[in-house]
Amino acid sequence: MARTAEKAESLAAESQSMADALEHVLAVADEKGTVQWSDVSDDITSGEWGRLIEQGILVDVDGEGFVVDDPEGVRDALGISAPEPADTADDSSSGGSDSASSSASDSDDTDEDEGWSRWDKMAAVATIALFLGYSQAPIRNTVGGVLDLALGPLANVLPFYIMILVLAVFTGLNSTILQGKLMNMDKMGEYQERMQEIQDRRKEAKERGDDEALEEIQQEQMEAMGDQLGMFKQQFRPMVWIMLVNIPVFLWIYYMVQTGAMTVPAGTDNVMVLPIIGGIERWSTRIGPMWAWIIWYFVCSMSFTQIVRKALNVQTTPSS
Repeated sequence: MARTAEKAESLAAESQSMADALEHVLAVADEKGTVQWSDVSDDITSGEWGRLIEQGILVDVDGEGFVVDDPEGVRDALGISAPEPADTADDSSSGGSDSASSSASDSDDTDEDEGWSRWDKMAAVATIALFLGYSQAPIRNTVGGVLDLALGPLANVLPFYIMILVLAVFTGLNSTILQGKLMNMDKMGEYQERMQEIQDRRKEAKERGDDEALEEIQQEQMEAMGDQLGMFKQQFRPMVWIMLVNIPVFLWIYYMVQTGAMTVPAGTDNVMVLPIIGGIERWSTRIGPMWAWIIWYFVCSMSFTQIVRKALNVQTTPSS
């Protein structure tokens, strides 16, 4: 126990930020009994968290979190007093109620930020149903017919390749905005930074043959798996909403091609002349494994999506 106090005093002497990290972790442990990375990630860095584990200040308790080894010794090293107990049972009861309420609120926030809300799940179900439209003609014709009420008048006055260009710009803009709104790049950056820091410490421990440190780092990696799951959810969540908009657009184009309802520019024999490939007599012509209209759509979409991202300054990958 005395060694823990000495280690805490040594860490606190390194820098004020390390002393603050010790104090914050101790306060959370006093309040909750155990402390996890998610409890303190907003207040301390992953490097400081790793140092506390590596030095034995934080001790794992069967995967349920960490406890502070010798809290009194750490308090003495930091020169702070123990928290005062609740005055009455009523205060304790009230505090428990407030804590439960706060915990429920935090849980809701977590579900909204990192998990999937009820609306996200409903969007996922709708997206799966729309996916069936690629293979099920009734779904495809229904979606295509409904969208044709809005897009049909525009398709009657524009050549079909221009219509595809307009829709590619629209879906690219939609994808960029949804990614910018629904993806928390700062949080994803923190996930990547923490995993990189753990890997670096693991490499250093291997090089010096520190088996005890390797075991502690491995436990930390297991806990960090929850962060990786949160990162995956952050990446996939906007895709559901993007596909919910983009799939109906695809189904409408597919519907128009299958029914032959697209317009052909007056005075031309071919619907479109594609670079390198040349004249395309029908949009349903296959170029390799794909139809001509799909190739034209992807060329337009990828080009204009990059332009839109630059124009709106939307970041779709975490900054290193």
